[in-house]
Amino acid sequence: MYNPTVARLTYRALLGRRRAAILFVLPALLIVIAAAVRSFSGADDQVTADLLGGFALATMVPLIGVIAGTGAIGPEIDDGSIVYLLAKPVKRSTIIFTKLIVAIAVTMAFSAIPTLIAGLILNGNGQQIAIAYTVAALVASIAYAAVFLLLGTVTRHAVVFGLVYALVWESLFGNLVPGARTLSVQQWSLALAQRIGENGVISSDVGLPLAVVLLVGVTTVATWYAGLKLRTLKLAGEE
Repeated sequence: MYNPTVARLTYRALLGRRRAAILFVLPALLIVIAAAVRSFSGADDQVTADLLGGFALATMVPLIGVIAGTGAIGPEIDDGSIVYLLAKPVKRSTIIFTKLIVAIAVTMAFSAIPTLIAGLILNGNGQQIAIAYTVAALVASIAYAAVFLLLGTVTRHAVVFGLVYALVWESLFGNLVPGARTLSVQQWSLALAQRIGENGVISSDVGLPLAVVLLVGVTTVATWYAGLKLRTLKLAGEE
């Protein structure tokens, strides 16, 4: 199911000079803000949870997911170069699975690691807050990568729709509208963070069992449908 050649090409596309520069901006900003907050206010559990939840998990992780998920396949479909890959003797399900693994790996690397570093800077993992949010970022990375990879296969405006979801739904409605929180990857991953922390500082509007079901379900369905869309993509000359 995993193809090293497809993976290498995808990594090269995602970590090119321009895209890599964009990927580094938000993690670097998070760490700079964490260092500034720690120097001004000292170690504070609530401040740590607010920053990691409000910036890292609610903004940074989905935005990096947009870049990695849509960038893993969207540009190839947009410029037509995907036909060269589809013409190779590689199953289309293998292409999707490999690109998903790469998108997940990139999203995790550029979101979970900075989240852990920022948490350690802010309060030294007091109350397990840094670890809890790191695990949440890891889990959210999987779902975001799958959803945004799907967007890359179904629309040429994947980045726009991805940004709308990340900035409007997750960051705005997901934090302000109670009903919308149930349909938020952020809240699903927060349920795991809440269980790990168990400190009263981290909370989620979704129970852990439901959160796990939704995370697995959305990731599975998004991956399956992305594979289906790629299998139905016709090459020139195909009937």
